[in-house]
Amino acid sequence: MPSKNMLPKGQRRRTVRPEYVATRGVEEALPPPVPVIDFDEIEEDPDAANATNVRTFTADPAAANLRLDQYLAQALPDISRARVQLLIEAGQVRVDGHPAKPKHKLHGGESIEIEGSPQPAPLHAVAEDIPLEVLHEDQHLAVINKPAGMMVHAGAGTTDDSRNRGTLVNALLFHFAKLSDVGGDLRPGIVHRLDKLTSGLVLVAKDDSTHRKLGEMFSRRQVAKTYLALLHGHLKKDDTTVTLPIARDLVRRTRMTTRRSDGRTAVSHFHVLERLTTPYGPFTLVEVRIETGRTHQIRVHAQSLGHAVVGDTLYGAPHAIPGLDPDLNLDRNFLHAAHLSFTHPQTHKPLDIDAPLPAQLETFLKAIRANSPPIE
Repeated sequence: MPSKNMLPKGQRRRTVRPEYVATRGVEEALPPPVPVIDFDEIEEDPDAANATNVRTFTADPAAANLRLDQYLAQALPDISRARVQLLIEAGQVRVDGHPAKPKHKLHGGESIEIEGSPQPAPLHAVAEDIPLEVLHEDQHLAVINKPAGMMVHAGAGTTDDSRNRGTLVNALLFHFAKLSDVGGDLRPGIVHRLDKLTSGLVLVAKDDSTHRKLGEMFSRRQVAKTYLALLHGHLKKDDTTVTLPIARDLVRRTRMTTRRSDGRTAVSHFHVLERLTTPYGPFTLVEVRIETGRTHQIRVHAQSLGHAVVGDTLYGAPHAIPGLDPDLNLDRNFLHAAHLSFTHPQTHKPLDIDAPLPAQLETFLKAIRANSPPIE
């Protein structure tokens, strides 16, 4: 017999925590947010031996009872927690003039000094014989169709050499005699990036002059980038522009968010190609043109519209589509960099390059379209 405290049938997945807390007469209180520290506004320490590399600030009262590494990861959102750990372990962080450990508990009000920047152990990319689909190549640059599941390059803070294998950079070093050095030892030739689980076009520079010119073109929004994406649900408008700024999520550091006021400018234009009403739910196939290239930009902007990219479990998509053959469920995002258009920085000739939708995405789209005519 059901308990008298059970919710009515059909509502049993609804949380009762708010009601439970209320009956105890207790209000849940979140700790005060940690103010973000802007390094550009921190005064240099004039007494330091190397004043240009030392930044000093006072720990906010909200730091009370937080570990040093936890506080710095929140107060300095542009520095990952892994790099914060590197700074502390290298003795580059001092609390009230003394080197401190990551687990050092703060009380608020301490003087914190940070010297220099994190210096991970050097890690150099090595050549690997990995197949590449090269869609364009000349003496100055190349355009690669990157498969989903391949990282573009190892992270700058990577200390595990095993993660410096199987990347696009490893393949580039094997296939091309020369790549630009502007990106350093870990990113030779890399002008821009795609997420690991996103497929499509990546532009690669073979010499430093071309790399710098392409970088300027990206900054001036002179490179047109267009993506294809399948979203959960039906977008109401045929054309929607999202201009919400993007910053790192302070709680879940692997995610980005549009809910912080200090985010970087980001612009995404969504154009509906097809709306589908299927036995597996509603979907919208869209073309997305981006003016900026922020981390996870399309995925975060799609989430802000309430329509997660299919397969993107980090931003709310289900791990599996109910009712769909399990073998057809995606282990990647339904997001593909399909078109690049720009003027060649050396020859000044226009280049328009397309990458067809990968077979896995075509098969998935065909499966959900079956017996599901598009709606107008």
